[in-house]
Amino acid sequence: MSDTITPTTAPLPAQEQLETLVADILAEARAQGATSAEAAVSFGSALSVTVRLGEVETLEHHRQRGLAVTIYFGQSRGSASTADWRPEAIRASVQSACAIARHTAADPCAGLADPDRLARAIPDLDLYHPWPLTAEEAIELARECEAAALGLDPRIRNSEGGSVASHAGVMVYGNSHGFCGGYSTTRHSLSCSVIAQDESGMQSNHWYTVARNGNDLETPVVVGQKAARRALRRLGSRRLETRQVPVLFAPELARGLIGHFVAAIRGGALYRKASFLLDRLDTPVFPAFVTIRERPHWPRAMASAPFDSEGVATADRDLVSGGVLRGYVLDSYSARRLGMETTGNAGGTHNLIVEPGPLGREALLRQLDTGLWVTELLGHGVNPVTGDYSRGASGFWVEQGEVRFPVHEITIAGNLDAMFKSIVAVGNDVDARGGIRCGSLLVERMTVAGE
Repeated sequence: MSDTITPTTAPLPAQEQLETLVADILAEARAQGATSAEAAVSFGSALSVTVRLGEVETLEHHRQRGLAVTIYFGQSRGSASTADWRPEAIRASVQSACAIARHTAADPCAGLADPDRLARAIPDLDLYHPWPLTAEEAIELARECEAAALGLDPRIRNSEGGSVASHAGVMVYGNSHGFCGGYSTTRHSLSCSVIAQDESGMQSNHWYTVARNGNDLETPVVVGQKAARRALRRLGSRRLETRQVPVLFAPELARGLIGHFVAAIRGGALYRKASFLLDRLDTPVFPAFVTIRERPHWPRAMASAPFDSEGVATADRDLVSGGVLRGYVLDSYSARRLGMETTGNAGGTHNLIVEPGPLGREALLRQLDTGLWVTELLGHGVNPVTGDYSRGASGFWVEQGEVRFPVHEITIAGNLDAMFKSIVAVGNDVDARGGIRCGSLLVERMTVAGE
């Protein structure tokens, strides 16, 4: 098995091959009478392994390829997609998109991105680092990770598995304005989830590491031991009586709060009037010390991109500065609906950074004084229209800045608008594993519902 070429070491199709496919799609669209068109072609390959209690539970090799085309007759739009790259499949896909467009009502906001907003230069963001990993090597890494967790403490009684995943892909987008661009990416990860048990019961927890370059991952031992320690510290969890207290969100949860903020300023939510932050541009939405920046060109970062999914050039900007909302998250369609310009966010945001404050976790716990440190959230009780927030939670009860005992089976509730305004500190313990980089967030007061 170790001599087998794995999907992550097998070469990807040349970007030029995908550019030729895009050109063929656009030429076919012109031949079928389209006023304008856009197309995207992608190819990806992956290897994923899960080991449970030392035995291989899953071993998967994936190869995916896709082709998507959108046709415009004036401002009537139709789309189609396929995984087949043969000329006859391209022709059929374009025909399907044309048929849809011919029977679709014109939308005055539909159309390609404005030509002057398209990327003219495509920087190399260092996003492609293939991992020369055989399936056998991946299995051994997963075993090492799980063994490190199981061997840390006799109270680690069971495992939900150690996993390794590696993905490599290339994509090209082009449109009839003459734009054609693409780039390759990789994404590698290592994770572990285990169960701790003592006389008080069982508790599970996990940890993971992710990076563009396999050399940037935490080691299997570190990942396994972090997962084990996180499970062990949950033993002896209690419930709390209902109360109102300060709440400290751990970094991996704090970025979720920022994710709710981003969802509320997306163009689709705004033009549908389905956001609690409607008409709040250039008004305070956070305390004055909060700044949120978008940095699309950060080398090797997980959400970096030289252009968005419409070919619009990405650029640095501040979404929030001095606590004031400075910009929305718009693609071309939503921007036109709102009478604005695209912000280069078709397909999402690109590396949001919440500017960290001066305090680490221990200092934040001291500032919390007496309250709840939340380390896990359950459920999806968030109303994007009103901002009402209610989720199951677990974490730790803190008194006079010291962790006293773990808690579970509680609910935390508030309103996102009020929660954002009542943030009293942003930590410097930044979780950099995703597209939102944020430290712990300390919220002045929330309702904690328990017994």
